[in-house]
Amino acid sequence: MTVNIDSVDVLVWGGGTGGAAAAIQAARGGASTLLLTPGPWLGGMVSAAGVCCPDGNELSPWQTGLWGAFLRELEQSEPEGLDQNWVSCFGYRPRTAETILQNWLQQEARLLWWPGCQLLNVERAGSLITGLSLEMEGEVRRVKCRVVIDGSDRGDLLPLADAPFRFGWEPQEQWHEPSAPSQQRLSSEPFFRDQPIQSPTWVVMGQLLSDQLKDHTQQDEQPSGSRLPAPFRGACDTFGLEKTITYGRLPSGLVMLNWPLQGNDWHRGLERAFLADASQEAALFSEMQQHSLSFADALRKATDGWLQLGQAFPSSAASPAPWIAAMPYWREGRRMIGRTTVIEQDLLPLTEGVCMSGTPVNDSEVLQSIAVGNYANDHHYPGDDWQLAPKSCRWGGRWTGTPFCIPFGALLSDAIDNLLMADKAFSTSHMANGATRLQPLIMNVGQAAGAASALAVESNLQPSELSVRSLQNRLIGDDRAPAAVAPLWDTAWYHSQWLERQTAALDRKPLAPALPETLESGRSMHAMVIPDGEGAYRIQLEDAESCQLITLEPAVNARLQTLDKPISVMVQGTHNPWGGWFRTTSLR
Repeated sequence: MTVNIDSVDVLVWGGGTGGAAAAIQAARGGASTLLLTPGPWLGGMVSAAGVCCPDGNELSPWQTGLWGAFLRELEQSEPEGLDQNWVSCFGYRPRTAETILQNWLQQEARLLWWPGCQLLNVERAGSLITGLSLEMEGEVRRVKCRVVIDGSDRGDLLPLADAPFRFGWEPQEQWHEPSAPSQQRLSSEPFFRDQPIQSPTWVVMGQLLSDQLKDHTQQDEQPSGSRLPAPFRGACDTFGLEKTITYGRLPSGLVMLNWPLQGNDWHRGLERAFLADASQEAALFSEMQQHSLSFADALRKATDGWLQLGQAFPSSAASPAPWIAAMPYWREGRRMIGRTTVIEQDLLPLTEGVCMSGTPVNDSEVLQSIAVGNYANDHHYPGDDWQLAPKSCRWGGRWTGTPFCIPFGALLSDAIDNLLMADKAFSTSHMANGATRLQPLIMNVGQAAGAASALAVESNLQPSELSVRSLQNRLIGDDRAPAAVAPLWDTAWYHSQWLERQTAALDRKPLAPALPETLESGRSMHAMVIPDGEGAYRIQLEDAESCQLITLEPAVNARLQTLDKPISVMVQGTHNPWGGWFRTTSLR
């Protein structure tokens, strides 16, 4: 039986991070919105896939929009704090993130969520998508719509809508990207045929039985990796067993097992996830899960049981056990051909400390940006690391990626006027995808897609007909989660002149340096700060060993840059023993 549902303004397919953000923002903007997800959770990378140590957008100037609002709710919801590991400044439990997102969703009267859907068909009339058909609870449902958003990790709508997309590598000759392989290599080396996209991971959750994890390999003075089977040995040989485990430590002693170097990245037969063949996809998923469970079991044995499997996820057809993520972590899938394509050069610094895709280079150009990211380009394949053009700098006592912008045209299909992309399948090159795929940026890309859809409905226009400035004004002026569109290094999200400075940047007005403002948190103490003269700092805490000093705050970074000798100061912040750093919010 087919059930016909009355038309909605905005229809969002996919349970990705960007899909959830797009649906929430579209409803907040006044549009009737229907969110369709294949699984029981809706957060994608940030919850259902278990990637709970977000990368990128860690500095307070980039903590804006829904990402910033999400981060601040996490800080309120995790009483142990977010400084829990050494791969990220933020670590949280998957269920905490999912609870926040579902609470946001439930607050929106215009937003309806249907979990457990199977997408069957996309209806199209010329350059417009008019509706979708899907199966849910054993019945076929047909939904009409005005605007469609693909919020899936793999770009599920693109082949069904006959929307042009890219898949796999592009040769250096196409866009002259410095890190891309030549056409000759793509044609002759089997690696590129066997590895069309970045390797995904199926996260498994571990549980530490004690916060004082013992590296038992020290007892017999053997290399750490000797306690692991050969396929997993490289990780511990490089970092040691304890560092390998605490890489993804979360509150309550949970451990995100998402290890790239001879860990649980999966590299074989990835094309099976894109063939529309359920049996081949199921076989791939089973192989990925078994590989990750083998990695977890190897670590359990190496720790003599100090690490066990942890309960963190809902049971579903895709993940039958609570320690297996509800979905794989896809780093890459199909990539829509948009009206603008972000390529590697758009991510790289134009000058030191400046990098702005979509940012004008002369006064006659208009800023096209609708979201700001800063992750340093990172690709996952089997074997050695892929060498990429550098895009990082010293800031706040640590290395951080330089900022870049996502232009509105990268979210718009070149062929379908009412199709927007809200997750990592928006229009990028394969090389650029390594920097544009991370949780914080994707959450704000989803916010921009949702805001654009609501604005299009309100204005009785197609998304492709909107002026970028109208969308930018809506994003920076949002009354609940204002989102930066201009990358201003010196202006934290809480700065009293944040909106004024974002507006001035859009108007191309000269900007004086922002006056220093801080948002203090953490405990206060006297300490000795010691600069090394090369952009790094150490701090000698009271009654404790010295450790690295870092900050995410522009005012503190500016103060640190003035230091040329050790100084006694009053600091405020949080000590992270697993990361080996003290993160300060104030330095006086």
